[in-house]
This record gives sequence, structure tokens and C-alpha cells, in this order.
Amino acid sequence: MQFHNRTIVITGGTGALGTAVVSALLAGGAHCRIPTRSDQEADAFPHKDRVTLVTRCDLTDEADVARLYEGVTDLWASIHIAGGFAMGNVADTNKAALMQMLNTNFISCYLCCRAALAAFGPAGGRIVNVASRPALEPRVGAGSTAYTASKAAVTALTQALAVELAGRNILVNAIAPAIIDTPANRAAMPNANHAAWPTPDEISAIIAFLASPENKVTSGAVVPVYGRA
Repeated sequence: MQFHNRTIVITGGTGALGTAVVSALLAGGAHCRIPTRSDQEADAFPHKDRVTLVTRCDLTDEADVARLYEGVTDLWASIHIAGGFAMGNVADTNKAALMQMLNTNFISCYLCCRAALAAFGPAGGRIVNVASRPALEPRVGAGSTAYTASKAAVTALTQALAVELAGRNILVNAIAPAIIDTPANRAAMPNANHAAWPTPDEISAIIAFLASPENKVTSGAVVPVYGRA
């Protein structure tokens, strides 16, 4: 995908999937702007010298999100990978735990979508969110209901916003992963069939297309990226 001199914000850009996405975008010539939660996270990022890092950025805080997009007047794409997962039955999940999932997965995505709107230029742009398989198939989310609900909210946001922004040539899509083949997931599930899981590089190719100028017509889609699981 060609992103020569295009500015792209990537939340969660220092994680396993995020790093793969940033690598693909840099290879296409993009200018990447990435929030980090701490100076240590920024220092450890392998592409730190090739991107703009906005440190100590809380994506659930409107002021911090505004700082992430501050001064960007020619945004081409905003990719929202940041999020989190927690197991828990409803009986074991209190309001604080529920709000943690909503803040981490939905509120952060919503605030970044909103901030991006003011930064897009007249040519339009692209938004790519990250939902999940349980967001599309809620029955498989039993035992992680708060997480499932938070990602279902991301799906609804994506589809509604796509229609809302259709007249501005801003295309809004999401991907819905199942389990991604990362070292952390392999360690958590050592006996699983890891070969069936999609890799960060495989998923990053889909995200890059959805965020690219080559994507001219796809909007409002939530693309399953389950691998062979």
C-alpha cells in the first residue's frame, strides 16, 4: 500500500499487532504518530526514531486524546488498535470492572474517532477500528461478557459512523480478530493449535488496505480475521 507523506495515527502502535501495522505503514512511506503510556514504552519501541511518539497519553482522557491529534491538519488515517481483554462472568464483574472494559475498548476508540474528524483534510481519509470475534458472535463471548459488550460497541460505532461520514469521503471500517499469534497468547495457551491463528503481519496487511487510498469503496465493514480457528 502507498502512503507516501500521509500522516497516520496508530493507537496501540507499540503492541505486537501495532508494531506490525506501523512497519507496514512505514514501508509505504507514511508519517506515523503513536501514543505511548510511559517513557519506558516509548524507549523500547523499535521504530522510535522513525515515528512521532506522544508520551504519557491516556486514551480515555479527552485532553490527552486532543494532545495526540494536536497540530495535525492533514490526517489521512486513524487506526485504533489500543484495547484490552479480561475474563469474567457477569456475576463476578462489578461496575468498576465493566467500566474498565468499556473505557479501554470503546471510550478510547470513540474519543479517537471524534478527534480524528477535526484533523482530516478536504480529501477525506480512513478510520480503522479493532472489534473482536465475540463482537460479531456474542455467544462465543460467554465468560468474558464485559469485554464482549465493549467490543460490540466498537462494531456499532464503526457501522453508524461509516454512514454519518459518507458525504466527507471518510471511510470507516473495523477488523474482528479471534486469537492473534503473539508470544503472549502462545504463553497463555501453550496447547492450542498456534498454526491456526493469524499472525500480526497477516492482519496488518488487511488493516493497511482498509486505511489506504487504494480502498475507495469499502466502508461500514467489520472484517473477520479468524485465521483457521
